[in-house]
Amino acid sequence: MLNEKNVTLLRKELETSKNPLFYYDADGDGLAAFLLLYRIHREGRGIRINTSNVNIHGMRKVEELDPDKIFILDIPVVHQEFLDKAKRPVFWIDHHQPLQLNKVKYFNPRIKDPDAYVPTSRMAWQISENPADFWIAMAGCLADWHLPDFTDEFIAQYPDLLKHKDLTKASYKSKIGILMKFFFFIQKGPSHEVHKSIKTLTRIKSPYEILKQETAQGKFLWKRFQHINKRYELLLKDAKKGVTRSKVLLYHYSENQWSFTANLANELMATYPKKVIIIARSKGGEMKCSLRAQFRISDALEKALVGIEGRGGGHPNACGAVIKEEDWAVFLQKFKEEIKRGT
Repeated sequence: MLNEKNVTLLRKELETSKNPLFYYDADGDGLAAFLLLYRIHREGRGIRINTSNVNIHGMRKVEELDPDKIFILDIPVVHQEFLDKAKRPVFWIDHHQPLQLNKVKYFNPRIKDPDAYVPTSRMAWQISENPADFWIAMAGCLADWHLPDFTDEFIAQYPDLLKHKDLTKASYKSKIGILMKFFFFIQKGPSHEVHKSIKTLTRIKSPYEILKQETAQGKFLWKRFQHINKRYELLLKDAKKGVTRSKVLLYHYSENQWSFTANLANELMATYPKKVIIIARSKGGEMKCSLRAQFRISDALEKALVGIEGRGGGHPNACGAVIKEEDWAVFLQKFKEEIKRGT
């Protein structure tokens, strides 16, 4: 969590910025964090980042938009070269493995507490606290598999959206869980459609505009979500066919247009809490995969990557990895051995 001094500082920096630029991770937590901060003053522009890092190529948008300040949200890695070239105040709010960099004001709860788990949207809510955006904060936290400390308050305010203080039920058996999934899926598809969807979302005043299609904007967003969700549900149904007695549930799919890897991994983890879930998608000679479990698997991943051409990491029980296809079989065998050794 942010301390009071940091909250005050960030509120002031947003208030005094005439043209802020927001870089945010292209997932549910990142989008929610952007919406919460952008909707305070509705100034500036948001740029989605699909690569989990802000590097020197990010300077193209800086040069194009000429922001007076830069806010980086839920991005695990920022390159020093970008910070050196930016030549304007940069504020980085994140909750991944802490890094040490210069020329940036860095806010990460894991600096003081390595085991802290605070979604970026939770910290953004500390800064915003706009009652109209409470649903955005809740959906953002759920998107990062986290039941926030304000859950009781949310249930009291929105009993129709959430009834039970249970992470799995909140994520997959409630209406706020539908909005959590919506925050992911609305970012898939052609870039012009995604841009239009997020621009529309910045103007939505109530969750019921979407859930009940109360306005033209809500109807547009719901129609897009339903179209994308149909593809996802077919993949989810297919993935469940692969469940066996094995501790590892592996599902390899070849959806060429959109990636549902992380979403499939999260929902299958919730459905099969005793298993390790691996969702893999081949692209460009690499296997891009999400690994999930309701127990620690990051150590097993780290050991399995030794001697393998690939990379990976993340949270203790939620990781991502990219492995060269020629090394995939060896990696998979090593990972399964490490999981078995740890149980």
